[in-house]
Amino acid sequence: MTSQEFDAFYAASFPRLTGQLYAITGDWSEAQDVVQEAFIRAWDRRRTLDPDDAPEAWIRTTARRLAHSRWRRLARGLHLAGRHHRQELPTVEPPTEEHLMLVAALRDLPEAQRSALVLHHMCDLSVEQVAAETGAGVSAVKSRLARGRTALAAALADRTPTSEEGKLRV
Repeated sequence: MTSQEFDAFYAASFPRLTGQLYAITGDWSEAQDVVQEAFIRAWDRRRTLDPDDAPEAWIRTTARRLAHSRWRRLARGLHLAGRHHRQELPTVEPPTEEHLMLVAALRDLPEAQRSALVLHHMCDLSVEQVAAETGAGVSAVKSRLARGRTALAAALADRTPTSEEGKLRV
């Protein structure tokens, strides 16, 4: 991939990938950071990236792995700092109540279900592609999708937006 092709790929893919990682992480700044880091890593291997070989999937997988590594590091740091020193991390509010409700409901799901739902429904990947990207079997992905949809539907049914404050009442 030439520099110009990479620039065009970046411009077209960055907003979409950031939205997808936001749905997985629940934190807009974190999503931007991990997608940017994934693109930096892709830049170093741009000559070997084939536009016909799903480079966006490579970026998304790399960004997901970076986010998971950061979560593990953060959890380890919080554990070492002690429970009484934990502080709530700031989050960026999404532009609409519906978006906030969806992200909140996704946060409550187990990571495997959340990733499967986002990759399948937001990234438009087939079940087989989700399985390949997550390293799970096809039947495991189907199970995660079914359980995730059921849990997400129940969680969204329990949440109603308030009219004044723009916050959720759970």
